[in-house]
Amino acid sequence: MNQPELDGKEGKSPDEQPLDPATLRVQAKLKRLLAGSSLVMFAGFIAVFAAIFYKINYSGERIAGDAIPASIAIGPDAVVQDMELVNGRLVVLVREGTKTAMLHFDPSSGALLGRTDFVAR
Repeated sequence: MNQPELDGKEGKSPDEQPLDPATLRVQAKLKRLLAGSSLVMFAGFIAVFAAIFYKINYSGERIAGDAIPASIAIGPDAVVQDMELVNGRLVVLVREGTKTAMLHFDPSSGALLGRTDFVAR
């Protein structure tokens, strides 16, 4: 037969010798190394998935609901091109006719903190 486990010999051939103690020690050491490296790899997978889960559920800085201003004055003919929340400031890029400016606002009060005009040289 091709499958020795079905012969009643439990997979041992008659010419197979028992392993010497040095080989058994090496085999045990390899098993421990395999178990340790598997544990480290499993911990690494858990850390990566925990970081992904944290990033998915964390939405960054939040402003309290009652601290958001109802309106912010940017100018009569200004068109908002872009806006970002940077370091606790609301930065708004506006176009006023042919000029472009960056306005810095306090997000809780809506007060203008500063203005940067872009000029061509």
